[in-house]
Amino acid sequence: MLFLTLSFSLVSQTTIENFKSRKLNATRQLKIKLPKDYTAESNLKYPLIIVFDGDYLFDPVVGQTHFQTYFDDMPNCIVVGISQGKDRFYDSMVDEVTGLPFESGSRFFEFVGQELIPYLDEKYNTSNFRVAVGHNAMGNFSNSFMMKDLPLFQAYVNLSPDLIGEMGDNIVERLKWMKGDVFYYMATSSNDNTDLRKKILLTNKEIDAIDNPNLTYYFDDFEGESHYTLVTGAIAKAFDKIFEMYKPLREKELTEKVLPYDGTLDEYLVSRYNRIEELFGVVKPISEDEFQKVFAVAEERDDIESIEKLGKLANKLNPDLLIGNYYLAIYAEKIEKPKKAIKFYEEALLLSETETIKKDDIQSKLDNLIGSDSPLEGTKLIPGEVVVDFD
Repeated sequence: MLFLTLSFSLVSQTTIENFKSRKLNATRQLKIKLPKDYTAESNLKYPLIIVFDGDYLFDPVVGQTHFQTYFDDMPNCIVVGISQGKDRFYDSMVDEVTGLPFESGSRFFEFVGQELIPYLDEKYNTSNFRVAVGHNAMGNFSNSFMMKDLPLFQAYVNLSPDLIGEMGDNIVERLKWMKGDVFYYMATSSNDNTDLRKKILLTNKEIDAIDNPNLTYYFDDFEGESHYTLVTGAIAKAFDKIFEMYKPLREKELTEKVLPYDGTLDEYLVSRYNRIEELFGVVKPISEDEFQKVFAVAEERDDIESIEKLGKLANKLNPDLLIGNYYLAIYAEKIEKPKKAIKFYEEALLLSETETIKKDDIQSKLDNLIGSDSPLEGTKLIPGEVVVDFD
C-alpha cells in the first residue's frame, strides 16, 4: 500500500508535455517533475536532472530525489525524463569506431543541446548545474555531451553503459583535461552483461588513475545484481556522492575537516556554503544545527576567537534570533568579562529563541552571573535594561 501510495503521488505531481522538435522532425514526450514548492516568480534556482530512457528511469530517479531531499541530503531539483520508446535505437546511434553520435544519433544530440536544454532554461528556474542519467546505450551516449568544449552537463550518471568502440578511451582522455568541476559516476555488477562489464572495469581502472583536481569520480561494482537490478541502487549511490558537499555537517566531516581546520571556524562555514552555491547554483542557509555543531567543535578545541566570530556571523545572518548573542555572551564569559556577558544575554532575551537555545536557559545563565561574586551581585536586571561596561 505504501508503494502504491508513493507511486500515485509521484505520478500525480508529474507534468506530461509534448515537445515539437525541428531537429528530429518529430514530437517527443517529456515527463517533468518540479520541486514541491516551486513557483515561477521565485528567485530560487534548481539543478536540472535530464533522464534518458525516461520511460523506465524517470520514476526511480524522481523517487530517489524525494527520498534524499527529505533528509536534506541533496537540493530540490527539476527532473526531466525524455520518453524514447521505440526511438531509443535511433536516438542512441553512434559510430562503431569512435562511439560518438552518428546520423540519427547526431540529430538527437543536437535536439538535447540546441533545443531541449535552452527551452528548459528559459521556461524554468534552472541553475547551471546539470546531471545526465543514462543506462546501457544511453549511458554511453550521454558521455558525448562531455566532449564539447563547454560540456553540457556537470555530472554524469552512467548505469552499466555500453561503451562502444573508443568511447572508453574518449572518456578517459576528456576527464584528464577537464578544466571545470565535473562529477562522474559509473556502475556495473557481478551479474552484468559480460562484454559490457569487461569494458566498464577497464575504463574504471584508467579513470581511477587520472590526476585531475577538477574531477570527482565514483565507481560501484554491485555484488549479485543484474544489468537491470543494479539501476535503483546505483541511482541512490550516485546522487549520494554527487551531492555530498550539500549534505548537513556529519560526524566524519566534523572530525576530519572542522576540528583540524587551520583558521577560525566561521571561515570554514562560510567557505563551505559558498562552495555549495558555486557548485550547484543554489543558496543554502546555514542552519542552527550547523552553527551548534561547529560551536561545539570550537569549544572542544578551546577556540575562543572562533566562538566570538561564530556569534558575529550568526547575528549577521539571523539578526532576529538570539543564537548570535548567546555565543557572544559565552565568549565574554571565557575572557572573564561578566558585564559584557550579561549585556549579550540581556540582548538575547529580546530576540526570538531557537529550537535548541531557549530563553529559560539564558535567564538561568544570567541568574548565575548576577549571583556570582561580581560587582553586580544582588542587582536585579530587567529585560531590555542596558549594562554598560566601561572597561
